[in-house]
Amino acid sequence: MERQAPSAAHWTPEQYNKLLGSGVVLVAEQAAEEGRLSGFICAQTVAEEWEIENVVVADPFLRRGIACELLLELIEQARKAAASAILLEVRRSNRPARRLYEKHGFRELGRRPSYYRDPAEDAVLYALRFDASS
Repeated sequence: MERQAPSAAHWTPEQYNKLLGSGVVLVAEQAAEEGRLSGFICAQTVAEEWEIENVVVADPFLRRGIACELLLELIEQARKAAASAILLEVRRSNRPARRLYEKHGFRELGRRPSYYRDPAEDAVLYALRFDASS
């Protein structure tokens, strides 16, 4: 699924296995077809900060709210774990993802010039900060 999503980070199976042991991985299943994955989100946790590493939705399931639901669940789990923030970077040209993050309270922190390859592109850095009362 991730290999078919051009804007996704492309990882090795070993990198995903490592994340399964030390991070958070949430998957969405197509209800009508039990066991068929429609999307996933994964995040690394380091102390109180979480970093979203990848969000992927399979092509047949795009624009159905799957990424939104996965992101909301990740935010809820981060709050319950007393995280101080969720961080991420996203391709500058990935407007749908940027709108999704902004809709859920993520704020742009800055940019990393030429962070991505194939094609070369800036990364936009975002953070969702939790205060002690949230």
